[in-house]
Amino acid sequence: MTPSTSRSPNGHRGDLFDPGCPTRRLLDRIGTKWTSMAVKVLAEASPDEVRFAELQRRMAGVSQKMLSVTLQGLTRDGLVDRRVEATVPPRVYYSLTPLGLTLDEPLAALREWAEQHMAEIDRANRRSEEHNRRSEEHPPD
Repeated sequence: MTPSTSRSPNGHRGDLFDPGCPTRRLLDRIGTKWTSMAVKVLAEASPDEVRFAELQRRMAGVSQKMLSVTLQGLTRDGLVDRRVEATVPPRVYYSLTPLGLTLDEPLAALREWAEQHMAEIDRANRRSEEHNRRSEEHPPD
């Protein structure tokens, strides 16, 4: 087994560098800003449910379509429960499953890391942009 592979509890091996690996596909889904925001909002509300409109209100900048796609993926993965009340219009509620609740802590650690290091990342980006601008103004001979 290489450093890039590991065994899941059920014995299946994952390889993050294999585009077809289920681990990679899952990381693609849970690594988005919208997933991180949705999990945070739902974790803060747990064990209560949150209506779709409230999720959208709390997740500034997310479109209705993007939120819907994000929630569908999280529901399909067993991380979120969806409940529909048969009213007109229907009321749709979401909550984290026990599995979804286990995702809150690692995502919170990643959010915290981003918040602690954002100024440093911004400085590096500005230095890079300045270097690129100077290179364009004075190309090598």
